[in-house]
Amino acid sequence: MTRRLFARIFGSLIAGAAFSDKAALAANAVHMKHSIKPGRLKKGDLIRLIAPGSPCAEEKIATAISKLEGQGYRVRYTEAIRKRNGYLAGTDRERVDDLHAAFQDKEARAVWCIRGGYGCTRIIPHLDYELIRANPKILVGYSDITALIHAIYQKTGLVGFHGPVGATPQSNYNQDLLDRILIEGEHPCTIHGSVEQLINADDAYQPYVIRGGSAEGFLSGGNLCLLAAMAGTDFGVNFRDKIVFLEEVGEKPYRIDRMVTQLMQSADLHLAKAIVLGVFEDCQPKNDLYSLGLKETLEFLFKPLGIPVIYGFSFGHVQQICTLPVGIKARLDADRMELTLLESAVS
Repeated sequence: MTRRLFARIFGSLIAGAAFSDKAALAANAVHMKHSIKPGRLKKGDLIRLIAPGSPCAEEKIATAISKLEGQGYRVRYTEAIRKRNGYLAGTDRERVDDLHAAFQDKEARAVWCIRGGYGCTRIIPHLDYELIRANPKILVGYSDITALIHAIYQKTGLVGFHGPVGATPQSNYNQDLLDRILIEGEHPCTIHGSVEQLINADDAYQPYVIRGGSAEGFLSGGNLCLLAAMAGTDFGVNFRDKIVFLEEVGEKPYRIDRMVTQLMQSADLHLAKAIVLGVFEDCQPKNDLYSLGLKETLEFLFKPLGIPVIYGFSFGHVQQICTLPVGIKARLDADRMELTLLESAVS
């Protein structure tokens, strides 16, 4: 398919699916009405650790506990985080029960996922969303945790946080943003990319603007593979009028093309207000002769949308990870490569 034909197809999608400003305002009003912001975190608070996806190596558990305790928090967990059921951290029932117990814990202020991996899409149909709604807490994680954050947000309105998992190595950049967003409730809170990321020689870490401009909307997004897996289900994500953030790891350009195309055809990604792409680690083709490059693929997919799009923001399967609250209004200035949270994400 030629670039011209591709652009024409997506141009027709955008034109055909456009809706009025009045409808957009109504949708945003409903969004704001049902949003629940968890209470802010403070040093000395209790944090519950859970493993809702893949099993955890003992060193990852130790890293998570040591890191959180070193930051001044108390940590509680059950032996469920050490369970193994093949590629899952225990049975679906065990992982659901542990998540429920974490949210029911009256002393806990946050639920922190040790790692992602795979398994959250299996358990989201079995969660007690009324229990979670009645016990709102900060929920933090990325990768597979994308499914949990969005399912809980859709069913309860609880704002979730796409940010470092418990096993993510300590970083001043990560900690600064966690403190500003979860503890201080800073707003407006302007987020820039990590300076440390820029010294990485890998092209995947170098930021660039795909299309300039600015836009405002509610934040939505996460791991591309998970969002594509949820499309067409009861938990499919609505991207209309959102600032959408996407990241991926270990997927070659044609697979990224396939997943983005799926979200444009089965969902409404093409109706987003702006798109923020993280670091797509290990996503370059093995043989350039038989593939578009990563940058070429992303420009091929997103430039025709005519909205602000940037690549290389500091999140994804990398060490420098900003915290992005799902369900909070934000503004993207693509030319400045900065994202600003326009409201506090905690109460």
